[in-house]
Amino acid sequence: MKINLEVEHANGEKTEVVCSAPDIVKFEDRYDIAITKAAQDMKLTHLLFLAHAAMLRQGKTKLNFEDWTLDVEGIGASDSPK
Repeated sequence: MKINLEVEHANGEKTEVVCSAPDIVKFEDRYDIAITKAAQDMKLTHLLFLAHAAMLRQGKTKLNFEDWTLDVEGIGASDSPK
């Protein structure tokens, strides 16, 4: 399973990110909910956490989750990574 997301940063730049198994496992461990259940009642925090986990794993950020969210203006689904 992969989840494609687009993160819009405060400076207007956008980052395409692919969340895969390691990120989903990290999500399920943190929130103690299956990703399939979370999809039924997805919170903004859930999407942000998935994107951050993927970006951290891929070396696209070194910030912790809370500090990283201060730079995010928006997030949404993406059809495919660019």
